[in-house]
Amino acid sequence: MLPTLNGRIQTRVFVTLVVGGLWTLLITPVLPVPGTLSDAYATTFVVLLAVTVLGVGWELLYHLLQQFRWEKDWPTFFGLVTAVNEGLLVWLLLEADAVPGIDGPVPFPAFLLQFVTTWLVVWLTVNGPMRVPFVHWRFRGGRII
Repeated sequence: MLPTLNGRIQTRVFVTLVVGGLWTLLITPVLPVPGTLSDAYATTFVVLLAVTVLGVGWELLYHLLQQFRWEKDWPTFFGLVTAVNEGLLVWLLLEADAVPGIDGPVPFPAFLLQFVTTWLVVWLTVNGPMRVPFVHWRFRGGRII
């Protein structure tokens, strides 16, 4: 399968919000985020939303870069490694207070634990179990809708 730009964006948004959202529900109570549990949930879900929104922008950049590759796609490993630049951008925006909806600083250990584990869960889902409920997903260029 060669995912189309539209398919990659749909898959990223769907899996990040659904699978990443469920994972965020589970992991937030154990994250070292100051304040009440509701404050922690508000912070972690805003971070997840920021990752989702910025991810659409990243997909546009990745699509441009892929046009220089022979097969117009990334190896699977590249999809995992892109976590470094995406996580770094989100962290820099959090440090610059450029993410709306975040009140106060986000502790780096909490961000790192949430981001890395969510990225792994989402990446593993897309590269494995995603193919079970969405049988034709591979044949439609990664489109969900």
